[in-house]
Amino acid sequence: MSDPEELLRIEGIRKSFPGVVALDGVDFELRRGEVHVLLGENGAGKSTLIKMLSGAYRPDAGRILVDGEETRIQGAQDSERLGIATIYQEFNLVPDLTVAENIFLGRQPRRYGMIDRKRMEAEAAALLERVGVNVSPRARVRELGIARLQMVEIAKALSLNARVLIMDEPTAVLTSEEVEKLFAIVRGLREDGVGIVFITHHLEEIAALGDRVTVIRDGKSVGQVPANTPEDELVRLMVGRSIEQQYPRERAEAGDALLRVEGLTRDGVFHGVSFEVRAGEVVGIAGLVGAGRTEVARAVFGADPYDRGSVSVAGAEVRGSDVGAAMAAGIGLVPEDRKGQGLVLDASVEENLGLVTLRAATKGGLVDLRGQRAAAAKVAEQLGVRMAGLGQHVRTLSGGNQQKVVIGKWLLANTKVLILDEPTRGIDVGAKVEIYQLINELTAAGAAVLMISSDLPEVLGMSDRVLVMAQGRIAGELTAAEATQDSVMALAVSTNINSGEGEGSRGH
Repeated sequence: MSDPEELLRIEGIRKSFPGVVALDGVDFELRRGEVHVLLGENGAGKSTLIKMLSGAYRPDAGRILVDGEETRIQGAQDSERLGIATIYQEFNLVPDLTVAENIFLGRQPRRYGMIDRKRMEAEAAALLERVGVNVSPRARVRELGIARLQMVEIAKALSLNARVLIMDEPTAVLTSEEVEKLFAIVRGLREDGVGIVFITHHLEEIAALGDRVTVIRDGKSVGQVPANTPEDELVRLMVGRSIEQQYPRERAEAGDALLRVEGLTRDGVFHGVSFEVRAGEVVGIAGLVGAGRTEVARAVFGADPYDRGSVSVAGAEVRGSDVGAAMAAGIGLVPEDRKGQGLVLDASVEENLGLVTLRAATKGGLVDLRGQRAAAAKVAEQLGVRMAGLGQHVRTLSGGNQQKVVIGKWLLANTKVLILDEPTRGIDVGAKVEIYQLINELTAAGAAVLMISSDLPEVLGMSDRVLVMAQGRIAGELTAAEATQDSVMALAVSTNINSGEGEGSRGH
């Protein structure tokens, strides 16, 4: 006899693609009014599982039960009919349509054969009020920020009378304030009896929001545990081994200053920014969203202009607003938006790894393809990029492996100063540790690393020194011993910052 509180059950689901077993006997169930967290590394099979429930894929074996009845989900309409709605990481909204048109796309209320716009906008307004977002039903979707897009997606799911809501990495691009608002909405939906499948890489969110956790590893469900399970145990279940140290920074004596930034100013954006990064050192930049961290990084790399100040590498000044000059001086940038700015998604792993060294490998108009291929193969092996081969399109790699390729192209170029902007955003725990080990290898080889991260434990765990930015200035500098969450946040929210050129930063 089935449990009347059970909305959804998955039993022994298997799914294979050519050469790959994506799911191998996965079990999962969801109750009414429950937040059930689905946890696993990139490539573990989470995306395949939710695509089964949304009708994009069909299982090779196993069964799906809704309200205790076995069912076949052959497409999106079946999923919708069963009350299952999915909110993907990449939003499924049409930018040029209004919010109301997006919410009721393909299901617009009609009167006398015509779209009843008045009723559609009234119903959209009620849904938007329910999810607590202050936005007009007539607003164009392209005018909205990420947080509001997320709420429109939830309103759209509720318009389908969804009883099962699947949320894939919903907090990946939200600020902490926006995350709190989202959590309040999710808790409200839970109280209304909606069952929520919540996928996240942020382990601290699990206890704050979840009821139960199912862990998937290598296509198999390897455990179901309460949401208050210690993070160390969750990590062990996810990666199949104990990670004794989440942030394995290997600190050593730093060498001479490789990167020196003095009085860097872009009027209205950042002002009087001065710091240095020495050989073998990781310097972290912390601060709230909008503090100017990414803007400073892009200016140092030559991607954006600055009005005053200087950037030098190993004592030689680097011409501003010139990416080529920065690269020639040995500066590399792993951008925050790896898909949009760090990779050519429809190119192969080999082509992406060779992007930075292409000019140097070209003589007389001919590219040394054999040399490029051999170098790319060596770096891919060194980084442990999980791929079918060097010819595989980067688009098809997991987030962690894409990030390794972005970093790998700078390794090939023997970069002296590597700027990492949000290097582990959207990457699972196991891949994060691999990125941290890579940072250790870079600094051990004498490179200087400047790391920007909104993940405060990451900044504290991996930095030898921490610079804190607030309102476009350096609010202070802390040694690894001085840096705590409290001391960093106290500087990040400070409003009384010295207006002198670089004087907000404590001397070395």
